[in-house]
Amino acid sequence: MQKIMENSFARGLALRYNRRKSDKDSLMSNAPSEQKVLSVEHYTDRLFKFTCTRPQSFRFRSGEFIMIGLPQENGKPLLRAYSVASPNWDDTLEFYSIKVADGPLTSRLQKIAEGDMVLLGKKPVGTLVLDALKPGKRLYMFSTGTGFAPFASLLRDPETYEKFDEVIVTHSCREASELAYSRETVDGFLNDPEIGELGRGRLRLYQSCTREAFEHEGRITDLIRSGKLFADLGVPKLDPETDRAMICGSIDMTKELKGLMEEHGLREGANSDPADFVIERAFVD
Repeated sequence: MQKIMENSFARGLALRYNRRKSDKDSLMSNAPSEQKVLSVEHYTDRLFKFTCTRPQSFRFRSGEFIMIGLPQENGKPLLRAYSVASPNWDDTLEFYSIKVADGPLTSRLQKIAEGDMVLLGKKPVGTLVLDALKPGKRLYMFSTGTGFAPFASLLRDPETYEKFDEVIVTHSCREASELAYSRETVDGFLNDPEIGELGRGRLRLYQSCTREAFEHEGRITDLIRSGKLFADLGVPKLDPETDRAMICGSIDMTKELKGLMEEHGLREGANSDPADFVIERAFVD
């Protein structure tokens, strides 16, 4: 009996040890990795982009977001959701960010430099992906501010042009200087000798300003309601039979555009139920 009790006790200890080891391994596997900053570019006093190394095992669908951050003084990571701006075939990762003077993360993140380290989460997620949309003729990508970031990824993804004949990306900001990143990204893609041919004649960028004179002026929601967006582009108004849409921007803009999509007969989709439009709900401080 004593031997049986000893064996049972030993097995219990082994089970508890293995369980704790498994829990620890699980926590370690979910911990963010350190990645080296490769470049930083500041566009305005409110906007900047940076690139960092990409782990060989890191996989994502264009349009998804991941947790990005920096360690705190207590050693714990401070992470926020950031859309991956680089396409899924790129060897590096690109992110587009706002600067907030008192933001817990961005007040520090805006000061990173080449050679610094940032924290990268393990699991990319998001609804702003092609899998959540039904096939269509024309794809709209509606964005404000840093909401352009996931579209910087999607517009450079060959799959986008396999699924849609025409891609229209809109980007609305307060001032013209805040539109530099979207113009730079689109022009860089279209002029790329290796992949630019995918978008030539099929990708169009429509930019508008809300607080200063520009080629196109006004909120994208007002431009849709008035019909000016479609007149400027020379395309029909939204039609659920042919058009699909992705929406990323401020909370108010997202809610308003969602309502406009539904008014035009488009239905919201998801990974598990592809439909006519999708929205993103991830934001940074």
